[in-house]
Amino acid sequence: MAKKVLFINQEITPFVPETNMSIMGKELPQKAQEAGLEIRTFMPKWGNINERRGQLHEVIRLSGMNLIIDDTDHPLIIKVASIPQSRIQVYFIDNDDYFTKRQMTIDEEGNEYADNGERAIFFARGVLETVKKLRWVPDIIHCQGWMSAVVPLYIKTAYHDEPSFAKTKIVTSLFHEQPKGELGSKFRDIVAFRDAKSELMKCYNEKFDFLELGKLALDYSDCVIEANKDVNNDLLKYANNKNIPVLDYPGEDFIGAYNELYEKICPTEE
Repeated sequence: MAKKVLFINQEITPFVPETNMSIMGKELPQKAQEAGLEIRTFMPKWGNINERRGQLHEVIRLSGMNLIIDDTDHPLIIKVASIPQSRIQVYFIDNDDYFTKRQMTIDEEGNEYADNGERAIFFARGVLETVKKLRWVPDIIHCQGWMSAVVPLYIKTAYHDEPSFAKTKIVTSLFHEQPKGELGSKFRDIVAFRDAKSELMKCYNEKFDFLELGKLALDYSDCVIEANKDVNNDLLKYANNKNIPVLDYPGEDFIGAYNELYEKICPTEE
């Protein structure tokens, strides 16, 4: 039976400009599918994505849910498109406040958005609620980029009793692209959801920046991948000190090493 892998990406080319992360966002699901894995792929519907050129369209049956974050309702909109010249379908998490009218990490003046933490929370919950609606049960969730960093916490706490995720293993990839600022003063409180209690955040610095977010992701991951060179050394040391298995940067021909890792943490059932 084919292993099921859910890729939760911050960036995927050609929908956004090419970076190490966006290229991997495209190539990894494609190579995984070619290797015989069953995959699903998600990313945020950033405001700089051209919906007409990318041929995005809304999936009405998946849209319409409201997610409550910081006591405010935020409508969840799901769109879908295919990557040209491939059979990879991408699901987009959209919302007027967090994505449609905004760029990625920084605004047009070059400043990081003060509510980037809220955006990551909305994205994480939006992906997981949509996967439940798809009635698709992933064996592995592979997170790429800071926007997916809340997912491991939620999988191991808030969603641990959900049939869709009860046995799911989490892989987090580290990249060298990393924002510099904080995630907003309220992040530690508003991330709380179901069994993801606010007490779990007490072990992280009061100044909750992207280094702390990275530690949060690693604490609830089953293994970590050094996805390119020059990743944050503090996070690599953190993973090693906590004995979280780390796959060193495997080079550009990565799919063999990734597949071995997937098999190690989630052996294929006969």
